[in-house]
Amino acid sequence: MFNRKVVVVGSSIMDLVVKVERRPNKGETIIGESFCMYIGGKGTNQAIAAARLGSMVHMVGCIGNDSFGELFLKNFKSDKINTDFVIRDPVIGTGIGTPVIDANGDNSIIIIPQANMMLSPKNVEAAAEVIANADVLMLQLEIPLETSKRAAEIAKNNGTIVILNPAPAYEIPESFFQLIDIIIPNNTEAELLSGTTVRDDDSAKCAAEVLLSKGVGSVIFTLGELGSIFFKDNQSTLIPPYLVDVLDTTGAGDAYCGALAASLAEGKKIEDAVYIANAAGALAVTKMGAEPSMPTWQDIEVFFD
Repeated sequence: MFNRKVVVVGSSIMDLVVKVERRPNKGETIIGESFCMYIGGKGTNQAIAAARLGSMVHMVGCIGNDSFGELFLKNFKSDKINTDFVIRDPVIGTGIGTPVIDANGDNSIIIIPQANMMLSPKNVEAAAEVIANADVLMLQLEIPLETSKRAAEIAKNNGTIVILNPAPAYEIPESFFQLIDIIIPNNTEAELLSGTTVRDDDSAKCAAEVLLSKGVGSVIFTLGELGSIFFKDNQSTLIPPYLVDVLDTTGAGDAYCGALAASLAEGKKIEDAVYIANAAGALAVTKMGAEPSMPTWQDIEVFFD
């Protein structure tokens, strides 16, 4: 029975967003257009996305004992996200990110994880009961790998769906792949994990076959303006992109992942959930900042109408 329970084990990063006409060249100083601060981090964004789509969300993470940490707790409360397992490090500050957005809405991001790297397998074990009772566990890689892996082990042993967004991209041990029900990389992450550059349908199929051979249940490649491709049981489905005015691509992938988790927690089949996720990702690029761009069900319903 589905209770729409989602647990997110992941990062909290304060985004210090700079908008510029173009990125500076090496050694060059340019004047930017604007600066804003938003709560973010892949874990936080995905938790907010799932919560705004009706899921009961528990966040498992680590923030600093600082003013940024207070902002995260305030926003989690606003979105009705349970923070019983969000710990506060007394020494190391909340994570920081510096997205640079150009005139086309494309972003480049540097993150400094800080307190996120203090989230340990022991902290995850403290949340074992809520992970075991969840419909979906959502993971990323902005926290220690062993922490994400331990959460996946608990989930797998209790029939909780395990979703991994392997970002930022780095090597994953074979034993971790076997715990993943759904993996959602973009083309850069797919290339690192599979050794195949994803440029078209054929190369995407080759990359997906590599990941499936490692024990992953299903593969979804998010390809930005090209839409997404879903692979399961040697079958592929192209989910075409929605045409929208792009303002800021920050958080689009997180909106996709959070919407997919919420849809699966509601009991939707993955074949249907990917279309909702695609819409959520499209809506996210129409607003500045990650947290403000995570859509609600009403937003998605209006979008489909």
